[in-house]
Order: sequence, then structure tokens, then C-alpha cells
Amino acid sequence: MFEFAWPWIFLLAPLPWVMRAVLPVADSGEPALKVTFLDELEGLARRRARISLPSWRQQAPFILLWLLLLAAAARPQWLGQPLPIAASGRDLLVAVDVSGSMDYPDMHWDDEDVSRLTAVKRLLGDFLENRKGDRVGLILFGSQAYLQAPLTFDRHTVRIWLDEARIGIAGKNTAIGDAIGLGLKRLRLRPAQSRVLILVTDGANNGGEIHPLTAAKLAAEEHVKVYTIGIGADPSEDGAVGMLGINATMDLDEASLTEIARMTGGQYFRARDGNELKAIGAALDRLEPVTQQPTQARPVQALYSWPLAGALLISLLWVVREQWSGAPWQRLLQRRTYLPPTSDWRERLKRLRLRRRR
Repeated sequence: MFEFAWPWIFLLAPLPWVMRAVLPVADSGEPALKVTFLDELEGLARRRARISLPSWRQQAPFILLWLLLLAAAARPQWLGQPLPIAASGRDLLVAVDVSGSMDYPDMHWDDEDVSRLTAVKRLLGDFLENRKGDRVGLILFGSQAYLQAPLTFDRHTVRIWLDEARIGIAGKNTAIGDAIGLGLKRLRLRPAQSRVLILVTDGANNGGEIHPLTAAKLAAEEHVKVYTIGIGADPSEDGAVGMLGINATMDLDEASLTEIARMTGGQYFRARDGNELKAIGAALDRLEPVTQQPTQARPVQALYSWPLAGALLISLLWVVREQWSGAPWQRLLQRRTYLPPTSDWRERLKRLRLRRRR
């Protein structure tokens, strides 16, 4: 189906004539010529105007050029048949703790000792990129929570943002309540059955303005399902302090994380090493997608190039016509092909004979 995206553009069609009628006549700056036979000139001008072509014919190329430019500006387009778009999936936000304790190297991943944040990147990176049909986003939180990537189908870009996350980029503390609140703000406008928030942390809430349980209550009211993951090895029996100056495992508040998951209809997972993290990823992968309302889209093909090409062609033809009409070789051709009238040669011959006799 053909249509104009902006048909109101054609309301500008009379603009050149309106401007000609409203604007004053341009002053050439030359002195006026005073003649005594002005009446005769006016009469001659009227006679020539009567035998000249109608004004609309003279203006026809310019009218056509103006209409073609208006047609191009109105964005002509061809709409194809509606095509269904698969809309099954979830709106899934991942909130990752990037506080200082996430740099503690007590995780084992593929026979390698890595930090907690590195293990989370390896798990969630593959997890996010495999969520075909889901909108995914990323929140990084420490002393404050920041939306690093909004909900999008571009899962690869979200993974890149996760891989580029650095310890302390959001502060040294842990604002779990603010992270849930920010996730709630972004998910509340999405369909109620598809709102999922995955929260990964290794500590207790010690920053921010919202208490985690208060944020969880609001999330439950907005039907946002929160899955919490507590990361870090089991506490050592002697309560030894690590090289970062903290007890890296005693700060995890499992009771609060469990209650947050229970209140919102989610589930709490405990990750002590890389193998448990992989099991958590498999468990999250088993979440069934929720079918949303199907949508349709119509392919659009822009056609503005055709009227623009027509306007360009008319302009070029007009320029060629103007240049050709005043070309010097045309005047030269007229001189070479000029022949005197036949009634003059006898008179000239008589004059030559008279001069010779004298």
C-alpha cells in the first residue's frame, strides 16, 4: 500500500505564490528611465502580452519542480503486508555487586582460582548471550546502583558491558535495596508475567537509601520476581581475615537474600565455587518463557528518491535549455546561414554600375 508519511507537507504548495503576493517587489537600484512616449510603450507591452504564451505554461516547469520537492519531503513509502513478530520471552535484569569484596579470589573456575566478580562474569556472560527471545539489561551496584545497559535484545552488547565492569566503579559499599528499587523502576512498565530480576552479591546491605526488604515488598506488589545469588566460599572456622582486610565470607546475609526471593516468588541460590555457579546457570535456564501479546510489523520501503530524481532531472534540463538558447555557436550558425532577400541584389547591382560610370 502506498502512502505519504507526512501528507500535511502539501499544505505548503501555495507558499511561493503567497510570498510573491505578500513580499514587496525587489528594487533593482538603477535610476528610472523617463520617456515622453510612455503610453505607446504600455500599449506595445499589452499587445505583446496578448500574443505571448499563457503564464501557466511558462510556470509549468517550476510548478512541477516545486510539487516534486513537496512529494519528496512528504516521505512517500510503500507498506508491505503485516508480518508477525515473535514476542515470547522475559524482561530480565541482572544486578551485579561490584563492591570491593567481589575482588576476593576464593572461587574456582575450570581448575583456576579467580575472583568472585570474574566468576560471575563468566557465568552470566554466557547466560545472558543465550537468552534468545528475552530482553536483557544490566545493573551495577555498590554504594549506589547504576543502570549500565537498559532492556534490549542486543544481548552481545550487554555481555560486553558486563565484561568491562570494574571493582569499585559504583562505590565500596553494598546497596542491595537501591539495586532492587532501580530494577523495579525499569521493569514495572513491562508485562507483569515477564518481569525477572537476578541479583548477585557477596555481602549484606550497608549502603543506599532503601532497605532491601522494603524494596522486595514493592517488587512483590509490582509482580517482579527476584532471584538472589549469594556468592563466596564457606566461612573459615577460625574467621581469618584475608589480605584485603576483611572477612570475605562472614558478611553474606543469606537470611535477607532468602527472604527477598520468598517475598517476590523467586528463589535463593548459594554459589561457593564455579561448579555451583554453573548449576545455578542451568537452573535459571530452565525458567519457562512467558508468552506475551504477539505484535505485528509492516516492512516499509522509502520512495522519496524517485521525486527527488525527477526534480533533479527537470533542473538539469532547464539549465541546458537556458545555456543552449544563448550559446555563441548558435548565433554564429545564424550568421553563416543568413541570405539576403532576393529583392535587394538587383538594386545593389544598379548602384555598382552607376559608380563605375562616374
